[in-house]
Amino acid sequence: MELRARGWWLLCAAAALAACARGDPASKSRSCSEVRQIYGAKGFSLSDVPQAEISGEHLRICPQGYTCCTSHMEENLANRSRAELETALLDSGRALQATLTTQLQNFDDHFQHLLNESERALQDTFPGAFGELYTQSARAFRDLYSELRLYYRGANLHLEETLAEFWARLLERLFRQLHPQLLLPDDYLDCLGKQAEALRPFGEAPRELRLRATRAFVAARAFVQGLGVASDVVRKVAQVPLGPECSRAVMKLVYCAHCLGVPGARPCPDYCRNVLKGCLANQADLDAEWRNLLDSMVLITDKFWGPSGAESVIGSVHLWLAEAINALQDNRDTLTAKVIQGCGNPKVNPQSSGPEQKQRRGKLVLQERPPTGSLEKLVSGPQPAGPWVDRGGEGRPSRAPRGLTPALQVSEAKAQLRDAQDFWISLPGMLCSEKMAMSTASDDRCWNGMAKGRYLPEVMGDGLANQINNPEVEVDITKPDMTVRQQIMQLKVMTNRLRSAYNGNDVDFQDASDDSSGSGSGDSCPDDLCGRRVSKKSSSPRTTLTHALPGLSEREGQKTSASGCPRPCVSLMLLLSLVLSAARPTWR
Repeated sequence: MELRARGWWLLCAAAALAACARGDPASKSRSCSEVRQIYGAKGFSLSDVPQAEISGEHLRICPQGYTCCTSHMEENLANRSRAELETALLDSGRALQATLTTQLQNFDDHFQHLLNESERALQDTFPGAFGELYTQSARAFRDLYSELRLYYRGANLHLEETLAEFWARLLERLFRQLHPQLLLPDDYLDCLGKQAEALRPFGEAPRELRLRATRAFVAARAFVQGLGVASDVVRKVAQVPLGPECSRAVMKLVYCAHCLGVPGARPCPDYCRNVLKGCLANQADLDAEWRNLLDSMVLITDKFWGPSGAESVIGSVHLWLAEAINALQDNRDTLTAKVIQGCGNPKVNPQSSGPEQKQRRGKLVLQERPPTGSLEKLVSGPQPAGPWVDRGGEGRPSRAPRGLTPALQVSEAKAQLRDAQDFWISLPGMLCSEKMAMSTASDDRCWNGMAKGRYLPEVMGDGLANQINNPEVEVDITKPDMTVRQQIMQLKVMTNRLRSAYNGNDVDFQDASDDSSGSGSGDSCPDDLCGRRVSKKSSSPRTTLTHALPGLSEREGQKTSASGCPRPCVSLMLLLSLVLSAARPTWR
């Protein structure tokens, strides 16, 4: 009897040992040492971690069963998994932002440098060539370059009207200087201005500059603004917080294997993709408009090359000004006769020193247009250090860094934009492979959310609408994220601006040739919000150049949006884009 009892006890002991060796669920003796090590490495207190597995009825996210995780551990790991994914999203966004910001800075520096060098050339050569004809009108030339800078930086200026005002003011000044012995009251100058278009006192230079400069500055400004909008969209969308259902799904994906005693099992690839496609469904909805924006930016760079391209024109403004003054001097006698014929004989100035004194008729020998193509080798990486002059100062153009050696052709910048086109829909796969320690294959050795084993559900499509049957994340497809929707509208607005710029039109002033008043369908926001708009030309060309626009000038510290509007205009711009997108201009 005693021997039988002893034999029974040995059989029970052997069965228990066999159960432990097999990992039988009934066994509660499995050690939690590996989980303790992982949990402690993340900075949590080891006092929360049991020495051996415990019953898991308390678990709210991970599958219930014997576990090494307490409720407090599960909560800590859930918070940690959400924070890690949000950090990974920010890191991915920062990498793309860095690329876009570098491109923006380099293109912006290049365009500003071209304009600054044009003004520097004017200041160096015009005094010696034209004497008092230039020095007494130097303020008008400085004002013109200031207005061009304001427009390029996004001010709500009408560029054609700005140029027209400049030529009208310059004609008044120079005609007075050429005839100091005559009294030229305002009404006589008004008459002169009304005849200016027919008389063409400056030859073809004003028309040429208007046609070329408007297209060049519109294209350059829109491209740089596009880079700014793209970078801003990435920054804002990368900061969109993850929802509670996503947080639960990410916890289950990343840390529940640890809690269930299989910390070495990595997530199955398709399982990881389904989780992140559900979590980033709103972000994926940016894809269509994001591609449209980058396509438009790549295309508009074609407007930078050639004799009429932005690079050549912006760097040649002073050459058209020189052509204009040369033409005025050459046509002086003919012009004077025609003005007298049309406006009458002006009175002689009694304070004049005597008979008319001939002004020095210097003439500037024009150099050839600057060679095009330097922008094609525009550096897209860090530029070498060098001395700079404050480019924000009036009449003090900046210098490019000495020893600037272009390191990356613009074709590579285009390639970077094309590579970024699938950024939003590629995020789930990229994060799974780079951040989630995903398994290399879908087999019975990967973590499928419940245990080690094959993952069977199919991978969902991209975007919110495709998540209705996502097996891993419960997504309410009727409630899109409003931050993401706002950024989609920003992309539409900027794409419309770029497409208009491609055709040489500033979307804010597409109604500028209309005789009807004020704001038409091309306006991005009302005048009372966007600041004072330069008024349409009156019947008299004698209007004063705008030196600073309230609410827009950088000198007043007012920030403008990438489209040239102060921040309050943005929401109205978004609404307007719905109308504009229905009638986008045709690409030529």
